Amino acid sequence: MVETLTAGLRTYRMIAAMWIRSTMTYRASFLLTAFGNLAATAFDFVAILLMFSHVDALGGYSLGEIALLYGATGTAFGIADLVMGSMDRLGRRVRDGTLDVLLVRPAPVLAQVAADRFALRRLGRITQGLLVLGYGLLTVDVDWTPLRVLMVPMMLLSGAAIFSSVFVAGGAFQFWAQDASEVQNSFTYGGNTLLQYPPTLFAQDLVRGVTFVVPLAFVNWLPALYVLGRPYPLDLPHWLAFLPPVVAAVCCRLAGFAWRVGLRSYRSTGS
Repeated sequence: MVETLTAGLRTYRMIAAMWIRSTMTYRASFLLTAFGNLAATAFDFVAILLMFSHVDALGGYSLGEIALLYGATGTAFGIADLVMGSMDRLGRRVRDGTLDVLLVRPAPVLAQVAADRFALRRLGRITQGLLVLGYGLLTVDVDWTPLRVLMVPMMLLSGAAIFSSVFVAGGAFQFWAQDASEVQNSFTYGGNTLLQYPPTLFAQDLVRGVTFVVPLAFVNWLPALYVLGRPYPLDLPHWLAFLPPVVAAVCCRLAGFAWRVGLRSYRSTGS
């Protein structure tokens, strides 16, 4: 297990480094695309600012509180998108048979797929999320304790792991569906958009779904509401705010199992 993980990380690092060197060959192009990525994602928060130009609160939450929710999920998703965002190309490889090229290489297939076309420009999304998060942390009225301070980096790292597991599980699903990248995006990009807003805006059935079925609520809702001192949705106990690392570990294990099952079921195109 440890040897497999070490080999995967080494493979990922080597492939990602190759794409980074390729990207940095044209540094002006990289800077422009990274800035474009930042600007494109910033429009989501601009839409929130436009809403607050007409209202004082959204779902009972102030602008600073929503900025905290937005920045936390945006940063966590940006990290996962940087590390695992290439998983949505797997369906194309399954359809055209180019996955076979990766299978004959003496390296873990998951690491090869995840690092393929590593896009450093996605740092723009992470930067934008961190900027909004910083604004939210500076403007919210919070009684900061050491536990609340530690909750912020824990929320970002655990959230990134949860989103990464969703990317991997979505990639595994494409072994059977072959053209399911949009289904995967509904849980990754769609989940990120959902978590940018407070849970009070959504129906309780939807909140239950992203808490107990696809546990995206552990990305930012539950830990961020603990930081803000806000009541939890569905009257959930407060100790759930400390479970994101556990939930992330379980999600990664399940995603890894789904990946292995999907990879074993692959039969090539026959061409």
